[in-house]
Amino acid sequence: MDLSLVLSTFALVFIAELPDKTALASLMLATHLPARQVIFGAWLAFLIQTLVAVLAGSLLQLLPETPVRVAAGLGFLVFAVVAWRRNADEDAKIEQQDVQEGRGRRSPPWLAAFLVVFAAEWGDLTQLATAGLVAHTGRPLEVGVGAVAALWTVTVLAVTVGSQLARLMRPTLLNRVSAVLFTAIGLFIIVSAVR
Repeated sequence: MDLSLVLSTFALVFIAELPDKTALASLMLATHLPARQVIFGAWLAFLIQTLVAVLAGSLLQLLPETPVRVAAGLGFLVFAVVAWRRNADEDAKIEQQDVQEGRGRRSPPWLAAFLVVFAAEWGDLTQLATAGLVAHTGRPLEVGVGAVAALWTVTVLAVTVGSQLARLMRPTLLNRVSAVLFTAIGLFIIVSAVR
């Protein structure tokens, strides 16, 4: 197992996920539901979504290598633009609405957390980035482990110390850092693919 790939995937996904709507959803869910239940539901949703991303990235490997790598690099550049333009305030409003809608149902708290996070993560930057990393590296295990560990860590942070973290780190700054990282990775992938 390539530990450096696990750690670099962890770092990328962690930074990208901090200001994301699913982290905000976990934070808001924890204000209304038991913390352990929120963590369990969110962790389960992230595990399934990461498996979907790893499978998608693995299927992309069956295509010709250079076009897939260039497409993955271009995808990271698109992620950079989306991360740069992401509106954390608007994401918070949408997630608050989703949480309130989920709260009125009579389902177990972990299931409500699972459903909110699972729906919010479909097509999310971190899910697409995970698929792109798998397609680029051909190392689904390392990328999957790094991505899940990052997503789970952000969930715990959002649930347990979310309010303090939000005061210390502005979501706009985290979006900008994510955009710069996605740009650097996208350019690196494209350059290495055409060489």
